[in-house]
Amino acid sequence: MMQEIPLTHILFVSTALFFIGMYGLFTRRNLITMLMSIELMLNSVNINFVAFNKYLFPDNLEGLFFTLFIITIAAAEAAVAIAIIINLYRSHHSIDVEDATEMKY
Repeated sequence: MMQEIPLTHILFVSTALFFIGMYGLFTRRNLITMLMSIELMLNSVNINFVAFNKYLFPDNLEGLFFTLFIITIAAAEAAVAIAIIINLYRSHHSIDVEDATEMKY
């Protein structure tokens, strides 16, 4: 029989994912890498929602519904971000963050 994974282990993995995503977001200059870091951070939040739903309210599905909602929003956000990145690459031939300063205004 499989034994239940303790909540602390799941929270440790989620925290590690979140800080890896934060590190990637703050240290990279490539827009696609920054987008992947944001996705890592969102997935760590999803892990938290599912874990707390399972351990605190095993009969309810609110954590799973929040997770599905976040996945849907993240997919839409990724599609819009990739469209912006492609447009930036077409105009500047680079996806470096430093070249995106003209898009501020």
